[in-house]
Amino acid sequence: MKAVVVDSYDKIENVSIRDVAKPELSAGMVRIRIQAASVGFVDGLKVRGLYQTKDPLPFTPGTEFAGIVDAAAADVKGFVPGTPVIGMARSGGLAEYICVPTEGIFVRPNNIEPEVGASFFANYLTALYSLSARGKLRAGETLLVLGAAGGVGIAAVQIGKLLGARVIAAASTEAKRQFATKFGADAVVDYTLEGWRDELKTLTGGHGADVIYDPVGGDLSLQAFRSIAWNGRHLVIGFASGTIPALPFNLPLLKGGALLGIDLAQIGRREPDVRDQVIAQLFTLLSEKKLVPVVGKVFAFQDFREAFKAMTTRSALGKMVVRID
Repeated sequence: MKAVVVDSYDKIENVSIRDVAKPELSAGMVRIRIQAASVGFVDGLKVRGLYQTKDPLPFTPGTEFAGIVDAAAADVKGFVPGTPVIGMARSGGLAEYICVPTEGIFVRPNNIEPEVGASFFANYLTALYSLSARGKLRAGETLLVLGAAGGVGIAAVQIGKLLGARVIAAASTEAKRQFATKFGADAVVDYTLEGWRDELKTLTGGHGADVIYDPVGGDLSLQAFRSIAWNGRHLVIGFASGTIPALPFNLPLLKGGALLGIDLAQIGRREPDVRDQVIAQLFTLLSEKKLVPVVGKVFAFQDFREAFKAMTTRSALGKMVVRID
């Protein structure tokens, strides 16, 4: 089979598609014929060896995928060949086949195309878990989404609206702000401007943001926290800026604010019941067409490098998808 193979932590230009052995089944595993896989910000970091954990070399990048069950181990029930699925794995998605344990895959709703299935899972699971289970976002509250036009951010914009919040999207370009507005943002701010916090103050009538959804990090995080409402909740999703901020402890004291960390990789292990509830809620929203996930640009398999470049240069609107089949 063909797969993207990373032999050394390097620029994406030096990564190629190669012929490798088709993965063999073992107990508890399901082999998936991949139709589409997404490329997120974390994938770009992993290829260059910049993520907080490193995949052993050589490895195939890609943590989210959608496909069709090709075969299942004898001890596996419920995943017969031909079943459409979506899934997540530590790596291996940018290939024609992948073997994963059953806890990493879910039957894909009939009306969900592979490109949608490959791009929605992590972003929307993170958004719904963060905003409902951790942030306790309530109808009528104000949600500030930083980096609102990226795959993680636009999911938060949509989920925030479904939860009844007033959503303010912060993005760095006019195109990104228009993109966020198209998918539900009630108002937008340009966080590259020196006075953006004054604009946010005006938009919230001096109240501030009840919940801040933050996949960006850096100085922007500190500025945003200074504009949090009393008893506000700041959700730490990631550090797309490349800089991890240090929050002075007097700020939570003065604001009565809470800083809450979200690590999707740990939810299934530490809170499996909560994760399953959130996934069930997501699938219900999908089936009822209340949630229509945003798919960014779709690339052919041989053009996978372009998907990585779009994501790592932060020019992407939504999440990038690579069509395998």
